[in-house]
Amino acid sequence: MSREPRGFTLVEIMVVVAIIGALMSVALPRLTGRTEEARLQAARLQVENLSMAIDAFSFDCGRFPSAHEGLNALRESPGEQGWKGPYLKRSVPPDPWHGDYSYLQPGARATDYDVFSSGPDHQSGTNDDIGNW
Repeated sequence: MSREPRGFTLVEIMVVVAIIGALMSVALPRLTGRTEEARLQAARLQVENLSMAIDAFSFDCGRFPSAHEGLNALRESPGEQGWKGPYLKRSVPPDPWHGDYSYLQPGARATDYDVFSSGPDHQSGTNDDIGNW
């Protein structure tokens, strides 16, 4: 009985690589689609959180933050009497595509204010914008 070390044959290795390739070709498109959907959902949730903070500011101060004050008024007092913030625990994060959330007051799409992400294309006013409208 000879006990020589036995390795994998080239055919066995090629079969394993082919199986892994087939699995990846099926799984990868599904995972990338879910990644983008997760980014869209995260942006929607962040817009909702920012909208709630803006509404709390408005309730306390009797007005919405001005366009000049922007979303910073949710973290730092603009000197407004009645301000009971900060209305956000942390500074405003970037959107899932590493852009900034925008704030307009008065709003162009919603009545009182717009808070939105420009979405994956980083262009305001396109169909992929995610906002409070």
